[in-house]
Amino acid sequence: MPVTPRGATLKRRLRSLGGAVIRRLGMLPGGMPDGLGEDADLLGTSWPYEVLVYFADTPDALYQIEQWYSTLRALDAEHRVVVVTQDSRTTRSVRRDSGLDVRTVAHYTTLDDVLGRSPTKLALYVNHNPQNFTCLRFGNLVHASLMHGDSDKLVSVSNQTKAYDFSFVAGRAAVERMDRFSTLYDAQARCVPVGRPQLDEQLRLRAETARGPVPTVLYAPTWEGGQPSAEYGSVATLGLSLVRALTASGRYRVLYRPHPLTGVRDAGYGEADREIREFLAAEPAVPGAPPHATDVHRDVSQAFAAADLLVCDVSGVAMDWLVTGEPIVVTRPGHGAVVAASPLQEVAPSLRPEDVEGVVALVDRELGEDPTREERLRLREHYLGDTTPGASTRRFVDACERLMRIRDAEVARIAAASGTSDDG
Repeated sequence: MPVTPRGATLKRRLRSLGGAVIRRLGMLPGGMPDGLGEDADLLGTSWPYEVLVYFADTPDALYQIEQWYSTLRALDAEHRVVVVTQDSRTTRSVRRDSGLDVRTVAHYTTLDDVLGRSPTKLALYVNHNPQNFTCLRFGNLVHASLMHGDSDKLVSVSNQTKAYDFSFVAGRAAVERMDRFSTLYDAQARCVPVGRPQLDEQLRLRAETARGPVPTVLYAPTWEGGQPSAEYGSVATLGLSLVRALTASGRYRVLYRPHPLTGVRDAGYGEADREIREFLAAEPAVPGAPPHATDVHRDVSQAFAAADLLVCDVSGVAMDWLVTGEPIVVTRPGHGAVVAASPLQEVAPSLRPEDVEGVVALVDRELGEDPTREERLRLREHYLGDTTPGASTRRFVDACERLMRIRDAEVARIAAASGTSDDG
């Protein structure tokens, strides 16, 4: 029987009602924003914000924006900042923890309406969520990618970077990486080195934290990655063997810090993570040292402050650890992920799954002799720029101001070319 127009309308309304109920009850597939926006209240209004941080993710990705909170607060003190989400659950968390203004916008038309009468000039992004294109449509904004860490992973050289007008990066190493491995991209013009403002807190905590006579080895692996070619994680290949060997030596306290997304794509990683946590919880402490532990703090600063040596995968953790000046061991994936040549990979000692039984001797050597210290200290500026406390935050704010001036000049140029008035 053919569906009448009235019947079709009723079906659409039922589907819409069903979707609303599902969203209200939180019965959504993982990673899907609930779309419970403030659109009705925002339509027809303006807002005072010069800078918009677009974050379309669900709460499981909050770690990506959380590391930027203090830096964005510094920017907000000089240029008003708003975080725009598509998920009311994310909004509640960001609003509670960031100290920033937050708006939940479910529909593009709402954002278009508000931005058309507001002074917003700059849009910032902490990841490559496909939903970013909802905001990237606006040509009267300058768009800059911040991301949530710098690393030697080849996925750091993403073709998605081309979608943004500029990419804020930590140091010259990132510019060189983009220059070497990206196609049809002017890294020298589009990459803006600003350092890692997040490291100021890590330096402060480390200076205030007294470390005991028993060295702490921090094992901070990455997750399994979104696809096999990005599978740099070591949790499933050597994680348990690593912590067993170090604790069995009786010479080291082990602090384990898993990536927040461990096990999301590959259940084997989740199982390996569980085994490591349970093992460390049951393992007796080294006399005179705090217990072996799993660190689940939102911020990595406390784990960094307690550690004397880092064992990590090819990841952003390796870059950030350079600020401490302390020894580092970088694992190599036991699968198909490609590890590109880089200054840090050439300097840092490596650990492969088949060599994990020698990890205690390797840690002994690195903590006792630290043969690569001078080379690491030279790399610190190459990867992170000026690490003087406060310098990177100032560079970040200055860079945002420069991009807003570029935006104003471009808007004025287009207005003059089209014979229309500048939108101000």
